[in-house]
Amino acid sequence: MRLGSGAFAACCVAIEVVGVAIFIRGFFPAPVRSSARPEHGVETPAPEPVAGASSNWTKLPSPLFSKVVIVLIDALRDDFVFGSKGVKYMPYTTYLVEKGASHSFVAEAKPPTVTMPRIKALMTGSIPGFVDVIRNLNSPVLLEDNVIRQAKAAGKRMIFYGDETWLKLFPKHFVEYDGTASFFVSDYIEVDNNVTRHLDKVLKRGDWDVLILHYLGLDHIGHISGPNSPLIGHKLSEMDSILMKIHTSLLSKERETPLPSLLALCGDHGMSETGSHGASSTEEVSTPLILVSSAFERKPGDIRHPKHVQQTDLAATLAIGLGLPIPKDSVGSLLFPVIEGKPMREQLRFLHLNTLQLSRLLQENVPSYEKDPGFEQFKMAERLHGNWVKLHLEENHSDVLLGLGTKVLRQYLGALKTLSLSLSTQVAHYDIYSMAVGTVVVLEVLILFLLSTPHVLCRKDELDVPLLSPVSSLLFYLLFLVLSAIHVLVCTSSESSCYLCSLPWLAAGGVMVLVAALLCVILSALIRMVVDGTLLKKSASHPSSGWSEVDLLLLLGTVGHVLSLGASSFVEEEHQTWYFLVNTLCLALSQETCRSYFLGDDCEPQHRFHVEQECVDVLACTRKDSTSYSTSEPDRKGKGVSLSETKGSSKWWAVLASPWLVLICCRLLRSLNQTGVQGAHRPDFSHWLTSSDHKAQLSGLAALSLVVIFMLVQKECSLISKAALALGLLGVFCYRAATGIVLFPWQPDNKSISNGSALSRACFCYALIGSVPVAAYIVLVTSLRYHLFIWSVFSPKLLYEGMHLLITAALCAVFTATNQTRHTRA
Repeated sequence: MRLGSGAFAACCVAIEVVGVAIFIRGFFPAPVRSSARPEHGVETPAPEPVAGASSNWTKLPSPLFSKVVIVLIDALRDDFVFGSKGVKYMPYTTYLVEKGASHSFVAEAKPPTVTMPRIKALMTGSIPGFVDVIRNLNSPVLLEDNVIRQAKAAGKRMIFYGDETWLKLFPKHFVEYDGTASFFVSDYIEVDNNVTRHLDKVLKRGDWDVLILHYLGLDHIGHISGPNSPLIGHKLSEMDSILMKIHTSLLSKERETPLPSLLALCGDHGMSETGSHGASSTEEVSTPLILVSSAFERKPGDIRHPKHVQQTDLAATLAIGLGLPIPKDSVGSLLFPVIEGKPMREQLRFLHLNTLQLSRLLQENVPSYEKDPGFEQFKMAERLHGNWVKLHLEENHSDVLLGLGTKVLRQYLGALKTLSLSLSTQVAHYDIYSMAVGTVVVLEVLILFLLSTPHVLCRKDELDVPLLSPVSSLLFYLLFLVLSAIHVLVCTSSESSCYLCSLPWLAAGGVMVLVAALLCVILSALIRMVVDGTLLKKSASHPSSGWSEVDLLLLLGTVGHVLSLGASSFVEEEHQTWYFLVNTLCLALSQETCRSYFLGDDCEPQHRFHVEQECVDVLACTRKDSTSYSTSEPDRKGKGVSLSETKGSSKWWAVLASPWLVLICCRLLRSLNQTGVQGAHRPDFSHWLTSSDHKAQLSGLAALSLVVIFMLVQKECSLISKAALALGLLGVFCYRAATGIVLFPWQPDNKSISNGSALSRACFCYALIGSVPVAAYIVLVTSLRYHLFIWSVFSPKLLYEGMHLLITAALCAVFTATNQTRHTRA
C-alpha cells in the first residue's frame, strides 16, 4: 500500500492517540464508587447489631445539631489560623481554638488542590480523580451521593452565598442563593462583600437549617501578591469578625431550639509560598477545620491540640450531625470527638453505621475484600457490638458492660481507620494491563516512524507501507492468538478490575488485531530494508551524506529533552529547556546560513541551502537518493538556487535575518513573564509594566496593540463591521481604564520542491518530533508511578502530552486533506 508521507503520519498519529488513550485510562485510577446510585432512593438503614435477639433501634439516629453553618474560606492555610498570623489577625478564632467549646483539626486535602474537586471531597467524602482538574473550569452537576442531596431529600432548608461553583455542582438544592464569579482574581473586596451583605438578614431569621458561605477574597489575594502580602492580614481580620458575628448569633438563638448549633470553619485547599495552589506541597494540602458548638464542653485546663485528619472525614461527620445517611461513596471516617460526649449506645451506633458503609464500599470495589484487615476488624467489632447490645437490653449495668463497650469502641475506631486507608489506597490503584497495552501500541508506532524517516527525508513522494501481506500472513494470526490468550489469562486471573477486561470481546479483539498488525508491519519493513540494503549507512563515494551540525543538534536536543522528562524539576521548568534548545538551534542555523553565503558554491553539498527549502536533513539518504536529490532535481526543475546566487534580494536578507529575529523574539518572550516554580518570583517585563510607576507605558502599549488588531482584522470587513470592531476594542480599553489598569490620555496618573511532497514532510517531521517524547514519557511515568510528585508534576505533564498528540493528529489530518485537495485540482 502506497501512502503519502503526510497521510502516513496522520494515520500513525491517530493510532498513537488510541494507544495513549488506553494508557491514560489505565494510569489514572478509577474512582471508588458504590453501585447503589442516589436516584434509586433512600435505603433503609441497617439495624443495630444484637446477639440472639432483634434490636428495637432500626432507624437513623436523631440529629445532633439544629442548625449548621459552614464557612469555607478559599485557600485558607492551617498556619493562617493556628500560626502566628492567626494569633495576630484572628483573635476571636484563636480564643475559640484554645479555650472555647470547639474541636480543631488539620485536614489534609488530596491533590489536585483546586476548588471543585475539594468541594466534592468535602460534600461526598470521596477522593475525586485527577481529571477533575480539567472539569474544574466547567464544574458540571455532581451526580454522586453527597450531604447536600441527602439534606434536601430530608427536607432541610439550605441557603448558600459565595463561589458559584456550588450552584453548578448542586443546582436547585438551595432555597436561597447568591453566587459570585471566581475568575475576577483582581477583586478581593466586592467578591466577599457580596457574601457578607446577606448575613444580618439571614442570621435574624430562623427558617433555614444549613447555611453555607464560601469566601474567595483570600484566594484572590494569594494569586495577586502571595501569602506574605499585608493584604492577607486585613482579610484574616475581616474573616475573624464575620466568624464572631455568626457564632454570637447562633448562641443567642440556641435558647429557642432544643438542640445546639454547629459552626464549621474550613478551607478547600491551602496556598503555596508563591500564592498558587493545585500541587501537593505541605502549604497547599494543609487546611484548618474547626468545629464550634456549645455541645463540645471544655473543662478548665482541657488543652486540645489540632489533630491531623482527612478532608474527606467532614462528609460523614456532617451527615451524622444532621441525622442523614452517610454518602455511599464516602471513604472518610466520623470525627470521634464530635460524638464522644454522647451515651455509649449512641456512640457505638454512629460508629457502626460508618464502618458498615465503608465495608460495603470495600466489598464492591475490592475483589479480595474478605482478606482486608479492616474488614476483619469490622466483623469482629460487629460481633462484640451485638453482645454489648444484648447485655444493655438486659439492663445489665455492671463493669463488664462498660469494659466491653470500651473494647467495641476501640475495635470500631481501628476498623474505621484501616478501612478508610484501604479505600483511599484503592483510589491510587493502577491498571497495569491497560498501561502495558497502550505503551506497546505507542512504541510500535514510534518504530514505524523511525523506519520510515530515511525515505521521507530523502524526498520520496510516497511510502510503500507493507500492510496487506503481513496481515494475511501466518505470523499475524499466530500473534493474534497469542495476544488473545494473554488477554484471557490476565482477565481471568486478575484480582482487580482492568479496563480492557471490561470491554466487549469485539472491542478487545480489535485492540489485539491492531497490536499484531503493527508488529507484523514492523517486521516486514525491517526485512525489506535488509533485503533492499536501505538501512541507514554512510555512502563511501558520497561523504556528503553524513551528518551536519544541525542534524546532530536536532538529534541530541531531542534525546536530551526526552531524558529531562524523567526529573520532576525539569518537568516543572521545561520552558528553560525549550529556551536553550531554540536559542541553540537558531545560532546553528545562522552559522549554517552564513557559511553557505561566504563559501558560496565551494561549500560542501550538505551545507548548501535552497531558498524555499523548509526543513533540513536529519538522517542521511542512500547513495541513489542523495545523488538524485543533489544533482538531478535542481537540474530537472530548474528551481534550485543557492543562497549566494540570491545575494542582495529580499529573500537573501530574510534568510540571513530570520534566525536572529527568532532569537530576539525568544528573548523578549522570556523576559515578558517569569514562570515555573523556581523563577516565578523574579522581576520581569510584565511586573514592570503593571507597576504604578509605569502605567503610562502600559497604556500606550495596550492602545498600540488594539490598533494593530484593528488594522489586521478590518481589511475584509464591511463599514458596519469596522465600526462595531472599533467600538468593541475601544470598550476593552475603557474597561481596563475604568478598573485602573491603564490610563486614558487625558487621565492624570495616579521553492526547490513543491509546497505540497514540503507540507507532507513537515507534517511527518512534526508528528515524529511529537511522538518521541510521548513514547518515552509513558515509559517514564510507568516507572515513576509511586514517585512523590506523580500527581502534582508528572500526571499534568502526561495530560499535556496526550492533548498535544491529539492536536498533532488533527493538524496532520487537516494538512493531508488540504494537500490531497490541491493535488486533485491540479
